[in-house]
Amino acid sequence: MSSGRLTPMDPAGDAAAPMLADDRLTAMGLLVETAAGVTDVFERELEGLGISGSAFEVMIRLARSPERRLRMTELAAQSTLTNSGLTRLVDRLDQAGLVTREPCETDRRGFFAILTPAGLAKLGGVLPSHLHTVDRILTGVLDPDELDVLLRALRKVRAVVKPTSDPAVAAAVADG
Repeated sequence: MSSGRLTPMDPAGDAAAPMLADDRLTAMGLLVETAAGVTDVFERELEGLGISGSAFEVMIRLARSPERRLRMTELAAQSTLTNSGLTRLVDRLDQAGLVTREPCETDRRGFFAILTPAGLAKLGGVLPSHLHTVDRILTGVLDPDELDVLLRALRKVRAVVKPTSDPAVAAAVADG
């Protein structure tokens, strides 16, 4: 009876051994582990400040967009939420007065999510502590050159896995 473990005598184990040392596995593992750790830290921090991580994600994207607004389809492409999850979240933020929804004049089916002044004020109250945490766990542990390389690399990877989040970068990656 087999224990399911690979042994040196197992031909499948011998074939897999060189692949197990592949730096691609290390890169993927480090990325997943780091992303999970960063998310855990931010979720706890933001909850302590009275806002969920997903609400912060949506509100910060709106705050950094022209006129503090995005079409719901663009917001969905840029967020980690499903379309239905985003709709439910925007509904809750709308009820709380932090975001409003407005129909698109050129597309009867489309809507914009717009950050309200109250939403911007909520972000203003959260951002000092959040930026301190960002510096403590990310930007402060990297040299400026390392941060620049990390930002470029993350944009390239995002362009492949979420091409609708930044079509300009996705096109450049596809051409390169």
